[in-house]
Amino acid sequence: MYTGDQLREMFLNFFQEKGHRLQASASLIPKNDPTLLLTVAGMVPFKPYFMRQVEPPFPRATTCQKCVRTPDLERVGKTARHHTFFEMLGNFSFGDYFKEEAITWAWEYVTEVIKLPADQLWITVHPEDHEAREIWINKAGVSPDRLLDDEENFWAAGPVGPCGPCSEIYVDLGEARGCGKPDCAIGCDCDRFLEIWNLVFMQYTRDESGTLTPLPRQNIDTGMGLERITSVMQGVVSNFDTDLFIPIINKIAEIAGINYKDDPKKDTALKVISDHTRAIAFMLGDGIRPSSDGRGYVLRRILRRAVRYARLIGIEKPFLEQIFAVIQSKYAHAYPELKENENFILNHLKLEEKNFQATLEQGTQILQDKVESLKKQGLQEINGTDAFHLYETYGFPVELTEEILAEEGITVDMENYQLAFEEHRKAAKEQSRQMVSSAENMALINKARELGKTEFVGYRQLSTETFVAALFSGEEEVASAGEGEEVLCLLPRTPFYAESGGQVADKGWIRSERAEAQVMEVRKLPDGSFCHRLRITSGVLKVQDTVVAEVDGEIRKSIAAHHSSTHLLHTALRKVLGQHVQQAGSLVSEERLRFDFSHFSAMSTEELNTVEEEINRQIRGALSVNIAEMCMEDAKAQGAIALFGEKYGDEVRVVRMGEFSTELCGGTHVQNTGEIGIVKILSESGIGAGLRRIEAVAGKQALAYIHSLEESLEEIAVILKAAPGESLKKAGQMAGQLKDAEREIEKLNARLSKYEAENILDKVQEIQGVKVLAAKVQAPDMDALRKMSDTLKDRLKEGVIILGASAEGKVHFVSVVSPSGLNGLHAGKIIKEVAAFTGGSGGGRPDMAQAGGKDPSKIEEALAKVPAIIKGMLG
Repeated sequence: MYTGDQLREMFLNFFQEKGHRLQASASLIPKNDPTLLLTVAGMVPFKPYFMRQVEPPFPRATTCQKCVRTPDLERVGKTARHHTFFEMLGNFSFGDYFKEEAITWAWEYVTEVIKLPADQLWITVHPEDHEAREIWINKAGVSPDRLLDDEENFWAAGPVGPCGPCSEIYVDLGEARGCGKPDCAIGCDCDRFLEIWNLVFMQYTRDESGTLTPLPRQNIDTGMGLERITSVMQGVVSNFDTDLFIPIINKIAEIAGINYKDDPKKDTALKVISDHTRAIAFMLGDGIRPSSDGRGYVLRRILRRAVRYARLIGIEKPFLEQIFAVIQSKYAHAYPELKENENFILNHLKLEEKNFQATLEQGTQILQDKVESLKKQGLQEINGTDAFHLYETYGFPVELTEEILAEEGITVDMENYQLAFEEHRKAAKEQSRQMVSSAENMALINKARELGKTEFVGYRQLSTETFVAALFSGEEEVASAGEGEEVLCLLPRTPFYAESGGQVADKGWIRSERAEAQVMEVRKLPDGSFCHRLRITSGVLKVQDTVVAEVDGEIRKSIAAHHSSTHLLHTALRKVLGQHVQQAGSLVSEERLRFDFSHFSAMSTEELNTVEEEINRQIRGALSVNIAEMCMEDAKAQGAIALFGEKYGDEVRVVRMGEFSTELCGGTHVQNTGEIGIVKILSESGIGAGLRRIEAVAGKQALAYIHSLEESLEEIAVILKAAPGESLKKAGQMAGQLKDAEREIEKLNARLSKYEAENILDKVQEIQGVKVLAAKVQAPDMDALRKMSDTLKDRLKEGVIILGASAEGKVHFVSVVSPSGLNGLHAGKIIKEVAAFTGGSGGGRPDMAQAGGKDPSKIEEALAKVPAIIKGMLG
């Protein structure tokens, strides 16, 4: 029996022997692909090659690609095959070989390498793909009666673009795995016939009208799920029963104190948690952080779903760290990022698991309130829409809701739950479809590819002679552009740095004999060409004009100073806070720098001062900045820090600042740290769970900031009527005087409140033997209102007090029931009903509660309702 590790290695070795370049799995974060949140298939990293946006550096490749898909999240754990994270084995041809090789190698692999019996295999082909059918029969030697037509065997990258027919290989797992129906065959919903490999023949391109045109260079894209083929080779009924999952499941079961295969319901939870924890580990390993949107939201949702399912089997304490240890030991040899980024992964697991407890408790409270409301109404079923709201907002799976409600004898309206769920899923799919089909300037991309890569000379010089290779107005190619027009321009050679790696693009000018244009923006196209957005300021600029492209030197200097400062800042942070600090994004511009990094608490003033002093010490040391290109292995040997989650090529650019900082970077830098002058940190703040942000200025911007502070101090000194050196002392004296005045005002307010309280006691009325005081009073804030209610409680001794006040357009209410539980009355329930009349809400304990409102004009009306509310509660 082959292990999952062996099957992964066997596949990759087989195709390496067939001349394929072995490529490591790309990140789960798709590179330069705005249409995808996550890498969802093995072909995703190669899309630019298939679409010829970039010329492939090798003709064929093989990979085991990490993938995450979530459209069928609800089916995970309930079927044998659905996963969020999975490994996709694949072989790819970029205009090299085509159908014959793809088909014959696939057949050779399944029948001769892993030795699946031919009489258990079935092949499907597209009905019109006669070529593939003939190859399967005549070249691969497959019996014609093992081939079936399937009209769905057609793959497309989207509504337009590359597409083509495909062939699928199925394995018959035997009658015992089937549904028993006489017509059970390929395509049946049962588990008997399992698709193990899909071969896509990318031979057409489809235009907007739906017309198919043969591609000049045809491609191959195949995919075999490692989990599926492992389950087949190990002879188990589910992917979860393979050695890829069993160690994880066993650890979860151990923590829960249960056994796998004892209880089907608990088995589902074990499968969900094992699947989700794999996805969590690999997403964190690639630098994805939990957040409230994008791929971070996907990660957070999966993580919370794992924690919720853990509760279903009795795991209430943090457990993800223990599961990660198992995943790391199982997969780190194939995916070293699980080891390299261990601290980052563990820190986020701990923080996110801890933070979710608060959300879970909040959702539980809402559910309990709902139970109480249903019981009062004599109902025994919760609305399906409410159940879905709990799922979508607070992360409660419907199974958890059902379990909690079952203890109270309440069921869930599953029909309406499913309707709400389906409506949400359709909306999500439509959003996804719109994202994938978003327009790109393909005319510009194709023209750039035709012209070839732009030569970037900006590292060595700030101006160069070149010529206008193409101009575009939107998606239309034009021959010229006149004064006032904005156009996109392609140059064969440029000194302008294109926006990349957090560094903004250079600005400057393009000048010909007859025209001048301002360079507003520079971006990189998929093939590496630079696209310049120009505003023509004078004359007419024409295609083929000889021009001088010149970078604004002052702006470049400021950008370089800020970029070099981020390198010094990164190293200083790691030195002061610890090696767990990793860059999580940056912005480098002429005006300032912004640096995001992983750290799990706010920095103290002392830490910030130490970091700032360390940076400026290295600036004063005038460290030489040396830049060299080398292979990745040599860069690692030199201790170069790579940007977390970034994928680098074989050759990398290493920026070294003395012995202090060594990083991989493609940006522009100073030649000596002394050129920076000075760095001043402006702020440090939190921007998300486990993420901090520092903003700072360097060079002349730092000097301008210091001058502005000096001017502010001088103005403060004038206001305080003190010499600049005495301002702090004078401000301290004034603050003390202000505090004394505030205390005096507070005493006066207390006396006024006491006086007012004594004068409203005549408004007390008796309702069914209970003393009730409801009155509008003068109180500047909620604290004053509470103090007034305390005074009245002492005087009234026993009864109900409801006070209302308005201040600065806000409504405040306080209710007191003394003694607590008097005649069954509840202060929180009383105040909730009163506040509702002013458009507010609130609640609290049985003895004291407070609330807010929106409409001050309705305070008296709300208080007038108190007798009726009390009567209703007293029955």
